[in-house]
Amino acid sequence: MKYLHTMVRVSDLDQSLDFYCNKLGLKEVRRMESPQGRFTLVYLAAAGDEDAQVELTYNWDPEVYGEARNFGHLAYEVDDIYATCEKLMKAGVTINRPPRDGHMAFIRSPDNISIEFLQKGKPLRPQEPWASMPNTGKW
Repeated sequence: MKYLHTMVRVSDLDQSLDFYCNKLGLKEVRRMESPQGRFTLVYLAAAGDEDAQVELTYNWDPEVYGEARNFGHLAYEVDDIYATCEKLMKAGVTINRPPRDGHMAFIRSPDNISIEFLQKGKPLRPQEPWASMPNTGKW
């Protein structure tokens, strides 16, 4: 058995591509448009890990997806959790669960999909501003 992808529904494809590609750094690896089915599928992957993909499903007819906390989350290992979170904050992304422990952080996509970041290897030493930063919203 081989893992292929995780699918998440998105309500605004351009906004989602900006988030996943420009802010998170994923790359589009494949796209499929279905005029008869009235949807677009966009497959994204992290550089060097093209086999593990996220499928963004954009239905052309509007739907309200809500918070979808029953989905769970996407998770990515990062080389420096503090640098990752700082870069995202500078891009306007809310860090919902800051990496106070130097190990784990959560953000949410424009469609409220929770995304977890885990520090590669051992946790980094706790440091400010992260160590005293409170949670924001849901994650």
